[in-house]
Amino acid sequence: MKKKKVLVANRGEIAVRIIKACKDLGIETVLVVSEADRESMGAKLADEVVCIGPPQVHSSYLNIQKIIKTALETGADAIHPGYGFLAENPALPDACEKNEIIFIGPRSATMRQLGDKIKARNLARKNHVPMTEGSEGLRSFQDVEAEVQKIGFPVIFKAAAGGGGRGMRIVTEQKNLKNSFDMASNEGLQAFGDATLFVERYVQNARHVEVQVIGDNFGKVIHLGKRDCSTQRRYQKVIEEAHPPNLPDDLRSRILEAAVALTSSIGYNSAGTVEFLVDKDRNEFYFMEVNTRIQVEHPVTEEVTGIDLVKEQIQVAFGAPLSLNQEDIKFKGHAIECRITADDAKDDFMPSPGDITYFALPEGNNVRVDTHCHQGCTISPYYDSLLAKLITTGNTREEALANMKNALTGFKVEGIETNIPFLQFLVEQPEFGAGDMHINWIENTVLPKFVESIK
Repeated sequence: MKKKKVLVANRGEIAVRIIKACKDLGIETVLVVSEADRESMGAKLADEVVCIGPPQVHSSYLNIQKIIKTALETGADAIHPGYGFLAENPALPDACEKNEIIFIGPRSATMRQLGDKIKARNLARKNHVPMTEGSEGLRSFQDVEAEVQKIGFPVIFKAAAGGGGRGMRIVTEQKNLKNSFDMASNEGLQAFGDATLFVERYVQNARHVEVQVIGDNFGKVIHLGKRDCSTQRRYQKVIEEAHPPNLPDDLRSRILEAAVALTSSIGYNSAGTVEFLVDKDRNEFYFMEVNTRIQVEHPVTEEVTGIDLVKEQIQVAFGAPLSLNQEDIKFKGHAIECRITADDAKDDFMPSPGDITYFALPEGNNVRVDTHCHQGCTISPYYDSLLAKLITTGNTREEALANMKNALTGFKVEGIETNIPFLQFLVEQPEFGAGDMHINWIENTVLPKFVESIK
């Protein structure tokens, strides 16, 4: 019987993560690489490596035609997109279906439904999931003015097809409304090819809480608990943890129920994340979006559940039912993840590509590092600056945090600059120790103190 084979259509630490999961499952791997990644750790681990183009992503990692051609030529049964790049582009599962290749992710129709923020909001409304006051798709400024008059300031513009903080603008007063609308529209058009926006009430004192779900092709969807992603800079997550600290008891079960109801209603059949905004002043939560892929921060969920999400995702895609029922999910301890990036925290987080001349990882029973880096490797200027994900665990949040502080001290990188000094400063802040973060905390409070500390 022919061995199963998965083509990994990604790079960096997530490519390494997927390859290792496939090896554990006895599945062969093919890794597509750009010319910049020929010598990457993923290329050394994969059973086969095919270079599909130059470093520029549109000629390599975003080229669906080349990826499908490689899958067919190498006899791959399935394609795993990881996160980023094509992971949430429905054109890839469409192409897989046309060529009888398994896509390790949700169906293209599901991706389209949830990837469009306005359609996703409509689905959430049908399933009685709370949402902030807001609009449908807006294209004209006249529509915006009428909607804002109903909602009241402050408001936030979001790109209907967007994500990752692009196409977003916060507006606190009328005089800035037109300029913010124009900027958000243009950014949405440039980033996603769609200028459509929606506007909603801006929650000023908010936490970012998300729920990990996974479903199979037999109608079962379960959750694997919640994560807190409030510690972010410019809408980009910096630290994530499971479970969210200090979340009021009356919100916990309601958030989980809302996530499962929403994804069950559409027959969700892979790993995914439902994201919510928690209003700390009103003690209420609101639907934000669904990410139809494995998340960067999935390790903290794995650490508190003991479940390998990537393996489960792969097996479900190959037709297996979920190996777990909701009642099988047991939570143990606490986990915190820091994103280690090649950014110079002392120079306004300027990217710092180059050669790593020294790379030493922290060790210990409560330490996990997911990385694609090693001493002597080159960090390319063409891609995301993520070097590693540092995860620490403990029986309590206090233990996990103490382990994180020690692990950050033991994480040594030379040859390039990293954000480790900033992370060390951040985890020592009293608000973080108390679990009292909100989505603007880094920019409003931590960064000014950090900048002062390095003068």
